Amino acid sequence: MAASPSLLASMTGFARAEGALPDGTSFLWEVRSVNGRGLELRLRLPAGLDALEPALRELAAGRLRRGNVSATLTLRREERAAGAPRLIPDPAALEQALALALDLARRIPGAPPPRAEALLALPGVLRAEAPAEEDEAAREARHAALLDGFARALDGLVAARRAEGARLAAILGALLDEIAALREAAAALAAGQPEAQQARLRAQLAALLEGERRVPEDRLAAEVALLATRADVREELDRLGAHIEEARALLGAGEAVGRRLEFLVQEFVREANTLCAKSATTALTRTGLDLKAVIERLREQAANVE
Repeated sequence: MAASPSLLASMTGFARAEGALPDGTSFLWEVRSVNGRGLELRLRLPAGLDALEPALRELAAGRLRRGNVSATLTLRREERAAGAPRLIPDPAALEQALALALDLARRIPGAPPPRAEALLALPGVLRAEAPAEEDEAAREARHAALLDGFARALDGLVAARRAEGARLAAILGALLDEIAALREAAAALAAGQPEAQQARLRAQLAALLEGERRVPEDRLAAEVALLATRADVREELDRLGAHIEEARALLGAGEAVGRRLEFLVQEFVREANTLCAKSATTALTRTGLDLKAVIERLREQAANVE
């Protein structure tokens, strides 16, 4: 009885989005997320774009609830793109290099004069032309393009997390079905606990007294009733059934239910532990241990839910 898979989201996913800025620079957003207790966003931005961080965090918080998310922005300026900086000579560096080359040529008899291409190839002689001052309109257009790209990357990440959530919902639903079946088996086995308790008590008394005297039947009945009360697991089984239904409702709730589901699984664990502690038969104990094993698998998978 699995929940609608499209309603659940995982915290694991990856997405990317590409685009171009007005000056011809191309950009690439890469966004990935893994499990986390809350929402934590780590940004890797090129120098000079720190002003975008508040808006980026606001976009992420509007689409995601939990997960450790890392987002990387890569800028690549195409060769000969519009607005690409051109190389110009550094006058001071060129004059110094020329003076040194001429002085060296005078010292070496027969040496040819320095060649222009050799001088220009020296480090520091050529430098990139300083870019023109960017006006406010150009800066806003650049930021808007980058924010739009990040929003598209987040949309892709949400889609990836929901696709993973669909697979996760099927796994969780199957585990809940398995827990429900074990609960039914435990209920059937628990029905015979009073008789098992009485038989065990009689055998223990017979071994201790070795037939010297008999315990009054009313006293024996009282002791058996006390043991039966202590070993009654009906409440644990009832609560476990309620937890199963609540978990199924959470899977179909259509919202971020990861934290609530993790807390609920802790209640599953508590009921299974109490069931094993109260068990009076090997069969019920074995069923209780199987129940604990499946609940542990449920806990591991629930940790992936947003």
